[in-house]
Amino acid sequence: MDLINQIVERVKRNRQRIVLPEGTEERTLIAADRVLAEGVATIILLGNPQEIKEVAQRLSLSHIDQATIIDPNNHPKKESYAQLLCELRKKKGMTMEQARELVLNPLYLGCLIIKAGDADGQLAGARNATGDVLRPALQIIKTKPGVTCVSGAMLLITNKPEYGENGLLVVGDVAVTPVPDANQLAQIAVTTAATAQAVAGIETPRVALLSFSTKGSAKHEVVDKVVDALPLAKALNPSLIIDGELQADAALVPAVGNHKAPGSPIAGKANVLVFPNLEVGNISYKLVQRLGGAEAVGPILQGIAKPVNDLSRGCSVEDIYKMIAITASQAIAAK
Repeated sequence: MDLINQIVERVKRNRQRIVLPEGTEERTLIAADRVLAEGVATIILLGNPQEIKEVAQRLSLSHIDQATIIDPNNHPKKESYAQLLCELRKKKGMTMEQARELVLNPLYLGCLIIKAGDADGQLAGARNATGDVLRPALQIIKTKPGVTCVSGAMLLITNKPEYGENGLLVVGDVAVTPVPDANQLAQIAVTTAATAQAVAGIETPRVALLSFSTKGSAKHEVVDKVVDALPLAKALNPSLIIDGELQADAALVPAVGNHKAPGSPIAGKANVLVFPNLEVGNISYKLVQRLGGAEAVGPILQGIAKPVNDLSRGCSVEDIYKMIAITASQAIAAK
């Protein structure tokens, strides 16, 4: 059974409530119909009920009536959600009038539904930019305790079983923080390891902090940042198996790891890779995907107290289906 099927079977046994704020978007509705048909998750669609019904009928979707459909402009909890938002943002000067206006925005409404305990996670981005998806999540749901840095992990499913976890690698950050400092890099390491456990089912994450240097083979301030991140990550999670700085081959290839970093707890057997910055991470995973033939699943946003994930606006129905299952898996781990 492949990884996505494993995730799907896992979340079917503990069904989570996932909000889809882009409730009238065609790809989203097709994916939601499949999720409902297979019992993968409970779906909450935000949008005009009549428009959702019309799109579902046009696309011959037979399970959308199993979803909870909430009209942002007219629903019983509209005022209570506005009060919640005003309370959460009062230190920023928000008024009730402003809160009532924002509650009409499905991206804000979805996060408020989660904050109020009426849903477990959210997935959007088929129509909206990443910044618009993230902003309400950070304002309303906020980050996990002890975490200030949101990042994005990617599952790389390769045909190289000798590397990672039988060919599976979890890598980050590939999506959010352009130039993390040492403290942010440590947080990315800890949260990416948590994603490896919660989503990829990797029982023992082995985390490599990557660089162009291995254990002092090169000197530079960008290497120093990676070196400084190691004790910070260990302080955040003392049980984490982590090492760095390591070059990619030293992290993945046993013979190279033994030669370049003898005695390292993870050299040659890393299954979680942490990139020194977003530029390296984004380029690297796309090269592995396109030239190496790996399947790239994500990005999976991490560091938020409850899962809120972002789609590419060019996403496919299959992408949305997978990310609903992944969001549900994160939601289970967040409880």
